[in-house]
Amino acid sequence: MDFIAITGLRLVEAIESYNLIIKLAKEGKLNEYYNEEKEALEHFRFKEIFLRKSKKAFISFVPKELIEKIALSSPLPDSRHAIQMRVKKKGLKLRFSDIREAHASFMTKYLKQPEIDFIHGRVTTNIFMANYFNPALICDLKERIFNAVKEIQNKIS
Repeated sequence: MDFIAITGLRLVEAIESYNLIIKLAKEGKLNEYYNEEKEALEHFRFKEIFLRKSKKAFISFVPKELIEKIALSSPLPDSRHAIQMRVKKKGLKLRFSDIREAHASFMTKYLKQPEIDFIHGRVTTNIFMANYFNPALICDLKERIFNAVKEIQNKIS
């Protein structure tokens, strides 16, 4: 849940990403996915998983501490249904889409709407490439996203 709250990923994307972090960390290849310098999960490097026809996830800025914590965890069940059943068994309501909405709401304090659309994968691949590979824009965006992430972490702690 913390991972979804911090990244704003959809449930299916979050499960894939979480398990990919664990898998690559065990293989010593986490740097193929997590860019430590930018503190970013570069989903675009795994097109078959994250760049689907209508839904995309290009990049998520995530603090290194959370990545390290996930890397030491056990993988999640691959099915969205299995995760939903776990949540139901705990007596909690299924509100994964609300977490994504809350993420976007927190981001409005720090980002413009086009930037939120960018990090939520609601832009074309061409727009992503034009913005992501501009280091000046990414550093500024990362800094503002991490301000929002700190606020989110304080709320969920």
